[in-house]
Amino acid sequence: MPPPAAPALSCYDLSIRVPGRTLVDALELEIDKGSFVAVLGKNGAGKTLTMHAFAGLREPQEGSVELGGEPLDSLKRQQVARRLALLPQHVEDVFPSTVLDTVLIGRHPHIGPFALESEVDRQVALRSLQQVGLAELAGRDIGTLSGGERRRVAIAQVLAQDPGVYLLDEPTNHLDPQHQLDVLEVFADKARNDATVIANLHDVNLAVRFATICLLLYGDGRWTSGDTRSVLDERRLSELYGTNMEAVRWRNCDIFMATGRAPVS
Repeated sequence: MPPPAAPALSCYDLSIRVPGRTLVDALELEIDKGSFVAVLGKNGAGKTLTMHAFAGLREPQEGSVELGGEPLDSLKRQQVARRLALLPQHVEDVFPSTVLDTVLIGRHPHIGPFALESEVDRQVALRSLQQVGLAELAGRDIGTLSGGERRRVAIAQVLAQDPGVYLLDEPTNHLDPQHQLDVLEVFADKARNDATVIANLHDVNLAVRFATICLLLYGDGRWTSGDTRSVLDERRLSELYGTNMEAVRWRNCDIFMATGRAPVS
């Protein structure tokens, strides 16, 4: 029998620190293809820094990250970019550009030095815009978009990159409820087709709806990971967010509401 496939992304003994604080201590994860992982925690818990460590943009104080069983720091950046894409929390447009040209940036890891985008690249970018409902804006100046439209363009750029692993830092920023659902369904479909999705989310109930695995970061070094339905409960979430979180039964699953009371010790 062939040996089992390596995890799509893994980390071992990974620690993230800032001056005076350990945010994540000795994190151990092996994330297989087809997983949709939601990373949850309150502001300042280290979600973004952990995501940057997964992407190889921040060297952890301890531990290692592997991409498909290979040490991330042994790979060239173009190799990483062909296999892993990062959607940052915020994007800035330094130069004027059309929506389509902005999305085409996602194709650059697949294009040789000094080469131009091909018709195939353009079609991939247009399909990515269709997936986020913005194909009709392909020729628009990027500076004329609303905040929500600009966020969907950034998501289309990541989709155009076509990696095996998607790292999404608050992908639902600036999106109205329907577009939040639409965008996360696009990535859930990617996971169903063997991609790996890791998303920092603020809405617990979006994690309930879309994630197969949850990683909880408490901001003091502690963490918990596991199957979504086994990990998410009132006790853990109340401790995670520092406020009572109460479960309400809906369509055979629990959804959670913050009541605003101090958690019971």
